[in-house]
Amino acid sequence: MIQETTSTFNQTAKYGERNIVDGKLITFPNPRTGRHYNINISLPEFTCKCPFSGYPDFATIYIIYIPYEKVIELKSLKLYINGYRDKYISHEESANQILDDFVEACDPLEATVKADFSPRGNVHMIVETKYSQNNH
Repeated sequence: MIQETTSTFNQTAKYGERNIVDGKLITFPNPRTGRHYNINISLPEFTCKCPFSGYPDFATIYIIYIPYEKVIELKSLKLYINGYRDKYISHEESANQILDDFVEACDPLEATVKADFSPRGNVHMIVETKYSQNNH
């Protein structure tokens, strides 16, 4: 039954939807290993769903990291982030899961994920989570 559903999805899904489902974080070699430098990425169209109400949540995700041997490939990151749009996940868990997956993919020296959620119901929330190889 699962294969049938997946097969049906692959036949009816738009190419972008298939790319998101098939997406994984991809890296390539750091061109400047040995040099500490920051990479700052902002993803202003993050969406997920509230696990309690089902309402959509919108955020800008900021990723700041110091690469070690690998850097993230941006298209794969975009597809990975778009994979959250139908997930029922809390603000706190989404920021922490993004950090965990990012660290697993590219093993940076340091990384910070900041999820700046759009206000809803007069409440504005920012979740910031950090990783450092020194505190690993």
